[in-house]
Amino acid sequence: MAASSSPHRTDAVIVGAGPVGLFAVFEFGMLGMRCHVVDSLDEAGGQCAALYPEKPIYDIPGYPVIAAKDLVSRVKEQAAPFQPVYHLGRHVESLSGSSDGAWIVESDDGARIEARAVVIAAGVGAFGPNRPPIAGIADYERDPVFPDVQYAVKRRDDFRGKRVVIAGGGDSAVDWAVSLAEVAAHIFVVHRGAKFRAAPAGIAALERLAGEGKVELVIPFQLDRLDGDGRHINAVIVRDLDGNERRLAVDVLLPFFGLAQSLGPISGWGLNVDRNLIAVDPATCATNRPGIYAIGDIASYAGKLKLILSGFAEAALAAHAAYGIVFPGQALHFEYSTIKGIPTLR
Repeated sequence: MAASSSPHRTDAVIVGAGPVGLFAVFEFGMLGMRCHVVDSLDEAGGQCAALYPEKPIYDIPGYPVIAAKDLVSRVKEQAAPFQPVYHLGRHVESLSGSSDGAWIVESDDGARIEARAVVIAAGVGAFGPNRPPIAGIADYERDPVFPDVQYAVKRRDDFRGKRVVIAGGGDSAVDWAVSLAEVAAHIFVVHRGAKFRAAPAGIAALERLAGEGKVELVIPFQLDRLDGDGRHINAVIVRDLDGNERRLAVDVLLPFFGLAQSLGPISGWGLNVDRNLIAVDPATCATNRPGIYAIGDIASYAGKLKLILSGFAEAALAAHAAYGIVFPGQALHFEYSTIKGIPTLR
């Protein structure tokens, strides 16, 4: 979106377009409030769209199982009647107060959005993969069609018939090893120890596949270097603590070493921040600054559960709390959606 000298005016600015941020559009819309949504990614959906679009999610009410990308699609469809304005591929840069007591959020392209409520639904903040310290690895990330080094699985079928090295010992490494074993020609799982830091069910499935010869556990080894022509990998070289090496002939390397995360400029907004989390009142999701709320994984309070469904509930709490700030002096007459239906915004 092009920069503008005069600010866009709306009722609420939502920072983060993951499922929780998108559902906040719906909850604010149900109370008659319009929203602008800012996200650093080029498409809505947050981590669900960027990192694991085909990963199944099992704890969304009404869906015994739903793929992450399908959940994003459904929540975005749910928000659509309220005509949110999306500022995608944009980073929030600054927060300031306006002359009439509203907030002004400015993005890195100079766009200014004025609103009485700001909702931070930024998940883990701006994020990117933790890259392994391998010389020249960036060269193998650049193929526009199918890079030989990737940090997320966008489409499982893209790995059909390929030889894949998965590096890491957490849930992402274990879950994708189990899933891709169904389509890949061969899966190597490289981990520095015999103990995996994943859900017991995932570890059991991985060990079963290893016993059946469908997955090869390369432990205790670590990534050492890549053998290739600077664009395509021929092999991944791994090394153990004693200096012993193995050469794994593969097509693709998937390192799952977690995310590098940062709140960026949000950390300078005067909020109560501790370890990249924002403290809120659990009854309202209000921060220590009036009119600013935090919901989803970035919000912190006693008893917090980092679940998408918890974030959905927090979106409703923030919307109801923000109503009196957006519409000062107006009483909120609460009605269930089964009675009021989908309202038309003013």
